[in-house]
Amino acid sequence: MYSSDASLYRVEPLAVAYPRTPDELIAVVRAALATGTPITARGAGTSCAGNAVGPGLVIDVAKHLNTIHEIDVEAGLAVIDPGVVQDQLQLAARPHGLRLGPDPSTSSRCTVGGMIGNNACGPRALGYGRMADNVVALDIINGKGELLTLGVDDVPELRSLVAANLGTIRTEFGTFIRQVSGYSLEHLLPEKKFDLPKFFAGTEGTLGVIVRATVRLVTDAPFSVMVALGYPTMPDAGDDISNLLRFRPTACEGLDRRIVDVVIAKNGPESVGELPAGDGWMFLEIVGDDPQEVLERAHAVVAGSAATEGWVVEDPARANSLWKIRADGAGLAGVSLANPAYGGWEDAAVPPHNLGNYLRAFDALLAKYGLQGLPYGHFGDGCVHCRIDFPLTAPDGAQQYKAFVEEAAQLVASFGGSMSGEHGDGRARSALLHHMYSPAALELFTQVKRIFDPENLLNPGVLVDPAPVEADLRMVAASRSPLSLSDAEFVEAVHQCSGVGKCLANSTASGGVMCPSYQATRNEKDSTRGRARALQEMVNGSLISGGWRSPEVHAALDLCLSCKGCARDCPTGIDMAAYKARVTHETYKGRLRPRNHYALGWLPRWGRLITSVPGLGRLVNLVGATPGLGHLLKFAAGVDGRRQIPRFASKTARRRVLGARSARAAASQASKGRVLIWVDSFSDCFESTSFAAMVQVLVRLGYEPEVLDETACCGLTWISTGQLDGARRQLTNAAAVLARYVRDGVPIVGVEPSCTAVWRSDAPELLPHDENVAALNGTVLTLAEFLTADPDFVAPDLSGHTIVAQPHCHHASVIGWAKDHAILLATGADLVQVGGCCGLAGNFGVEIGHHEVSVKVFEHDLGPAVEAHPDAIVLADGFSCQTQLSSLAGRSSMSLAELLATH
Repeated sequence: MYSSDASLYRVEPLAVAYPRTPDELIAVVRAALATGTPITARGAGTSCAGNAVGPGLVIDVAKHLNTIHEIDVEAGLAVIDPGVVQDQLQLAARPHGLRLGPDPSTSSRCTVGGMIGNNACGPRALGYGRMADNVVALDIINGKGELLTLGVDDVPELRSLVAANLGTIRTEFGTFIRQVSGYSLEHLLPEKKFDLPKFFAGTEGTLGVIVRATVRLVTDAPFSVMVALGYPTMPDAGDDISNLLRFRPTACEGLDRRIVDVVIAKNGPESVGELPAGDGWMFLEIVGDDPQEVLERAHAVVAGSAATEGWVVEDPARANSLWKIRADGAGLAGVSLANPAYGGWEDAAVPPHNLGNYLRAFDALLAKYGLQGLPYGHFGDGCVHCRIDFPLTAPDGAQQYKAFVEEAAQLVASFGGSMSGEHGDGRARSALLHHMYSPAALELFTQVKRIFDPENLLNPGVLVDPAPVEADLRMVAASRSPLSLSDAEFVEAVHQCSGVGKCLANSTASGGVMCPSYQATRNEKDSTRGRARALQEMVNGSLISGGWRSPEVHAALDLCLSCKGCARDCPTGIDMAAYKARVTHETYKGRLRPRNHYALGWLPRWGRLITSVPGLGRLVNLVGATPGLGHLLKFAAGVDGRRQIPRFASKTARRRVLGARSARAAASQASKGRVLIWVDSFSDCFESTSFAAMVQVLVRLGYEPEVLDETACCGLTWISTGQLDGARRQLTNAAAVLARYVRDGVPIVGVEPSCTAVWRSDAPELLPHDENVAALNGTVLTLAEFLTADPDFVAPDLSGHTIVAQPHCHHASVIGWAKDHAILLATGADLVQVGGCCGLAGNFGVEIGHHEVSVKVFEHDLGPAVEAHPDAIVLADGFSCQTQLSSLAGRSSMSLAELLATH
């Protein structure tokens, strides 16, 4: 997991340390130095340039060293540990009207220590500067084991070195704001007062390890407005930058038609809406203390620009949607080309007045090498991001990569630019610094390094004595794996994870699902990224050498809830549930499986058997509730003894409901035609009234509900236990049955959201060439999808009520919960939508070894939500969610169908 960061590179560490206190951090560093062990400090591991991987000891400061020691409101300062996450600091500072200025896109998980190491910027550096501009003092331990307080202690040897090289420093350093590459020696000039803390920002862990930091906090201007400008092309927008900067924007972001088309393809045309005329755009933010002055300046931007068309966007909602185009496009840039796209050359910067010509030359360079990319960036600073489809898995992929970045470095240098504009040089660009710096400047780097780290033990291979750019490329190594030849599709899928670490962020408050197990354990191996890294190492075969059956891989996948949250929330499209199913399938193919695979994986089969024999359901329920016998039954099934076994129905729901004369009589009066209610095994065989309620809702609307008189199981439990051959058989049979209704024009509505979601994800993936499966993709609907398409449907008035709603993970992540959300809002009730996962997740939460994590996941979101609203209506469509609520909170819940049927 620590052999890679968010870059192209893979370097095997000797060990990983998790210091719990500053004293332990100091002791660990000194112990490593004493044994000559290289040291790489690591925050969230979101470094895009290979700054956070190393061959010796990797020190993870994020796990424990994350205390905010003080916020001095009057001075506008914060004293923090290096592992404090940026959003954590923002949350603590916000009540005082303060914030940390730089705001990189990874703010939900990146550590402030890492931001200092890379000299991070973000889109609002025009207004708030780089991290170097916001660092006041640093406690560090250098490569000699010495503790220094930068900002208080002097370094006489460094002061003498600077005094002897003033000419070189004044002419080559600090030429423009985004000159991040190399050591920022300009801060040590006499006229800059030998500012050691600012100088240390951007040294990428090569001169010292941060023990504590004091950073400056700022206030946000109270008024802001957005300006959207359209140009014929993105380079034309770049040509206009110098003109626009005179209006003092806080942010100035650029993109073009390529990014917009990607967002439309992924999220639909409505996600973009209307844009100013053109194929290149710039979005600017204008802020100030006087709303009238801000508005006048915004209109002056439009009038003074060279844009084809420009708007002042005063509506905050529309402004947010436009900024979201830029944010979504950035996230999709790496996964939207025909071939996988990578970083490596993705944050170069040039002085803003050269930006337009640089963009033209850069596009020409991409064309010369036959490469595709989606450029965008912080145009006000001249910084351009671009993920590029380097052919890294080709036989000469490493050589092609090196040839391109060498020429790209020459190109940037010719425009007076910097190899890096905010991510640092790391392993990706350190070997390219000779293109922008003179031999004298490079020798200065060596001498600075020698002062702080004479044995070159701090992040070796970065900045000074750099490793070649083509060394240690992760995908080059993966392409040589035997698995790449036998299953290239799986290898490509698991390598989609770029390491950006969004799965480490706590996003459930905003409706996110990923990654519930990490939020419960806070262990990297239990994150989506950690699991992807374990699978990548399995492919590589050196650190993890046991293939599909490797215990390290199974340890990483064990606590995956298969919630599919990553399939939606991960910007690179990782679907860990599918990968877990595949690994489990390959592991046990042709072998005896764990007993829970037969008990829980074949649960639909057992459910049909139990409900088909009169009295057997009552007998099983009695045994399950009897002390001693119940524990034996649970143990035999691989179920944790603390779990309650859901109660089986005496007969199937289909026979109970549609066998009733009243239901048949009501249905006979239908005027809108037939509707097939596809009853899943859970709704059919366990005690539940969701199906009956759905019949009532549809009959009331004038439909004639029908059910199948033959088995059509989606195979979900086979999928979740990795029995993929069995799942394919179940799906093939079910698809053949259901597709007849699609061909006859009969709508199909599913009861259980997780089963309904199978037809949108797992089924097409497992049976990509099955015509019946293709016919069902998007035609097996949720009740909300069906009802919102009926103009006669009117939501009941629930004004004065509170609804706490838990969308099932698969519902939210695969199908989408927008239709349900719209119906619930239309009721007039106060809606509390719960993010995250309930924690049961099908068979996961009941299995032996998973109970504690299942409870912790429940306590992260759903538990507190229902506890905070004791009188609320609790809505949960998923059988798992309903079971978890009943078991852990003693709360009854209802499905959407039950809510509508009873109100």
